[in-house]
Amino acid sequence: MAIDVLLIGSGGREHALAWKLTQSPELGTLYAAPGNPGIDECASLVDLDIADQDAVVAFCKDKAIGLVVVGPEAPLVAGLADRLEAEAIAVFGPSASAARLEGSKGFTKDLCSLHDIPTARYKRFNNAPDARAAIEDRAGPIVVKADGLAAGKGVTIAESRAEAVAAIDACFEGEFGGVGAELVIEEYLEGEEASLFCICDGTRAVLFGTAQDHKRVFDGDRGPNTGGMGAYSPAIGMSEAQVDRVMREIVEPTMRGMAEAGAPFKGVLYAGLMLTDTGPKLIEYNVRFGDPECQVLMMRLKSDLLPVLLAAAKGDLSGVDPEWSNDRVVTIVMASNGYPGSYEKGTPIAALPLTGDDAFIFHAGTAREGDTLKATGGRVLNVTATGVSVYEAARKAYDVLAGVEWPNGFWRSDIGHRAIMREEG
Repeated sequence: MAIDVLLIGSGGREHALAWKLTQSPELGTLYAAPGNPGIDECASLVDLDIADQDAVVAFCKDKAIGLVVVGPEAPLVAGLADRLEAEAIAVFGPSASAARLEGSKGFTKDLCSLHDIPTARYKRFNNAPDARAAIEDRAGPIVVKADGLAAGKGVTIAESRAEAVAAIDACFEGEFGGVGAELVIEEYLEGEEASLFCICDGTRAVLFGTAQDHKRVFDGDRGPNTGGMGAYSPAIGMSEAQVDRVMREIVEPTMRGMAEAGAPFKGVLYAGLMLTDTGPKLIEYNVRFGDPECQVLMMRLKSDLLPVLLAAAKGDLSGVDPEWSNDRVVTIVMASNGYPGSYEKGTPIAALPLTGDDAFIFHAGTAREGDTLKATGGRVLNVTATGVSVYEAARKAYDVLAGVEWPNGFWRSDIGHRAIMREEG
């Protein structure tokens, strides 16, 4: 029997999920709320306020939705999964209590401390004077993190004490709203970053690929952190032994710890890692697919996505073993000039090039006004391609990008540079 699905979200991550879900022979109708012009090409868009949980429930009952897939983190932290489960509606995503793994950095650090999960040393603060005093004698780099959700912009890697003090003051003066009412100051970790994903059913975690994001806005990993300027998969800097170690020392203790805390984790567990000289350490958890990592994972995944998500939602991943392509996949983010600072909204995108089976353009911050496609967000398009190597995949993606007619956009020209250096020996 075909399953009707409601996808929550409007970004590049959700476009990638919609693109993959529509390939499932088990899918009936795919609805998306609120969606975007790219998602509109493969789903029925719904004018639904996703913050109105009663309205979401009513829609699901009216349409006999068999599975709700929640893309972004904010509805999960707000308890949408709890509300749906209370109405016996299957949902892929964690409870509000489990979503604290992303919703509160302090909660996650305390969990790591309690269960001996390797991570950076840290301290939590609820006021600026104590936080400033704690770094009185420290030189940079100093990592300052707003405790709650800040759309990928609540983390400052301060190169000096003065910069760290400015970050502390910004948090407590409301730059990130209420999420900056507390903060975490932690040890700066040296190494290479990587991301590891698992699909979880409350008791078990199934490995669901690796990727490497590029957080800094400019080439050479310079400039402020962003939500992500590009990614590739798999993270070829991670050895099989490192992956096994992350599962054993980080993911599995987290799953046990969350169950013991009465908040069993179901959904996507996304571990942001630092590969240090002494082994992998957890930087932070996210409780949803990464953006833009989701885009490269979906293009690599050979298995049908829908039954995997449904099995996790129903609490039984036994027998699930995702199959992956041997190809490398690269995605390049095209962003609005000025991002991650202020940027002009509503600039027209005159044309997008046609793509073949080995490339695709996922929409992130776009909207249509009549026949005109416009850029409405900071990160606007994700130009994604596959290849036998990271170099080939990146070359294809940049070739496609060259055909995008949008003069108000910019991008990094070195996505995948570490992997390409490894390939070149």
